[in-house]
Amino acid sequence: MLKSIVKLFSALNANVNPAEIAHAFSCGILLGFMPKDNLLWWLVFVFVLFIRINKPMYLIMVLIASTFSPVMDSLFDTVGYAFLTIPALSALFGTLLDIPFVGFTKFNNSVVMGSLLCGIVLYVPMYFLGRILVSLWRNHITHWIRKTHLAKAVAKLPLVAKIAGMVGE
Repeated sequence: MLKSIVKLFSALNANVNPAEIAHAFSCGILLGFMPKDNLLWWLVFVFVLFIRINKPMYLIMVLIASTFSPVMDSLFDTVGYAFLTIPALSALFGTLLDIPFVGFTKFNNSVVMGSLLCGIVLYVPMYFLGRILVSLWRNHITHWIRKTHLAKAVAKLPLVAKIAGMVGE
């Protein structure tokens, strides 16, 4: 885990494309909102691993969004129930449930569907927020942190030298 965090911070400061970091930010939020006990979560998780994004940011955002998702379950339930009860889609949902293994995705669970829909709707705004945060980090925050006395003192610690050596690996 420490190595992933080190890679994340090195990517934030390196010449890594900000779009890769922003997409990872958005994908992590999308997946973090979803309940983890279904096939749909695993399908999305594996699919996103094949996309060219910053994997440490992706995994960290999944963890962060997962901590906030229980607070938002009532919203997810409301959105999912409203979507799943659309009369025009009831025949489609019935047909999908008749297909083998589709039921394992638990798409018919209002919380699963609501969290997926909310994650999809939030994808674009979170992408732009991620781009803004990367820009702020690279242009302002790192320069300010490097100038502090605390950062200069911490940089002299042997453990920090070891972590900095991990970046090169």
